This record gives sequence, C-alpha cells and structure tokens, in this order.
Amino acid sequence: MKVLVAIKRVIDYNVKIRVKPDQSDVDLTNVKMAMNPFCEIAVEEAVRLKEKGVASEVVAVTVGPKAAQEQLRTALALGADRAIHVQTDERVESLGAAKALAKLVEEEQPELVILGKQAIDTDNNQTGQMLAALTGRAQGTFASDITVEDSKLQVTREIDGGLQTLELTLPAVVTADLRLNVPRYAKLPDIMKAKKKPLDVKTPDELGVEVASKLALLKVEPPAERQGGVKVSSVDELVDKLKSEAKVIS
Repeated sequence: MKVLVAIKRVIDYNVKIRVKPDQSDVDLTNVKMAMNPFCEIAVEEAVRLKEKGVASEVVAVTVGPKAAQEQLRTALALGADRAIHVQTDERVESLGAAKALAKLVEEEQPELVILGKQAIDTDNNQTGQMLAALTGRAQGTFASDITVEDSKLQVTREIDGGLQTLELTLPAVVTADLRLNVPRYAKLPDIMKAKKKPLDVKTPDELGVEVASKLALLKVEPPAERQGGVKVSSVDELVDKLKSEAKVIS
C-alpha cells in the first residue's frame, strides 16, 4: 500500500510572531521555519504503517517555495522513501494546495493520503476535506487512532460526546489529530541518508493547476496585550467593578 503524506512549511511553534511595521504581513526575516506539528504526526503515522508492514512506500509532498525542500528532507529523515515538491512562490491557500495534491494523487494513485488536521499558521482546517472532495475519496478527519485491515480503514476520532469510530473503504484521505502519536526525532545517520533520497520538483503549470490565492490580505495586527488583573477585598467590590468598569453585568 502506498501512502502519500502532505506537509507544510510554517514558522516554528516556539517562535514569537512579529508583524511588519506596515501591517502588510507577518515578518519572516531571520525567522526559524519548521514542519507544521500536525504534519509531523502525519509523517510519523505513515512511517509506523510501513514499519508494521501495512504500507510499502511513503511519499512526502509539499506545495510551497524552494526553501520548503528543507522540510521534505526532514520527512525523508523521519522515514519517508521519497519526496515531491510542487514549487511555487505564490501565496498558497487551502484550495490551491488541495488542487495540486489532487493532481499528485491522480499521478501517484496512493491507497491512503494522510495530512495534518490543520496548519498552525492559518488554522484553516480545510485542505484534507477539500482534497477528499476533489478526489472523490472517503475521509476521516481528526484521527486519534488508525487501523488498516485488508481494504478497510478504521479511524477513531474525538468528538464532543466521546470517541467515534468510522470504517472507510480504501482509497481514503485521513487528517491527523494531536493524540494520534508522538513523532520521533530524526537521527543523524537518517539525516545523512535523507540527502540521497529522491526528491522530484514539479511546478503548478506542469500539473495543470493554479495555486495562486484568490484572497487579498488586507491587514495583519498582533492581538491586544492582556491587562493585569486586579485583586478585590470583597464580593461587593467585585460586583461594583463588574458593573462600572468591566460592564459585563447590569
């Protein structure tokens, strides 16, 4: 079984985001970039399926600038067999990424596609669902457990009332939630081996898709700073402040 894993290059989650002075975008100057954490979980799950003998090949793919090859090499170091980079300098939104991935699914014909449930930069939570719709495949979102048996896939997902288990017929698209697994760290020998693994570069034109965003970014601003709390000496004082200052009660 071939598994296709989509990953995304984002600002490292440990970095404090800065906004450009003109508020036109996020400032990426000298900012550390990394693989989206949910994508790391997706890669780990695909590699585990291969280690169990369920998957025969793991292919990592991404849509983005040339620098995104660094994250593809990371996926290769974590255990992916080869990588495909759809290179573009355009700002790519969910639908554009889904269209490019759909073309790769058409070419590669994987039985299973795994994505992170969302990216920590835009938090859209859309690409996996859009990809399933474009390819006509069954989908299981927010997966916290995956089991493959013959041509069936059982996906356990967390919902408000507890756990829900879906049975999907392969081929399918699955998005990984936080509790699916704990990603491994890449070892130095694997990092060195990853440099020799195949990485194919394609363009959106070669795939016959347009990935440029249809949305216009008008303004980016940081969240308002939280104000310090106030200690009160009595319930009456608390009620008075809620009425006169916070104005949350009348």
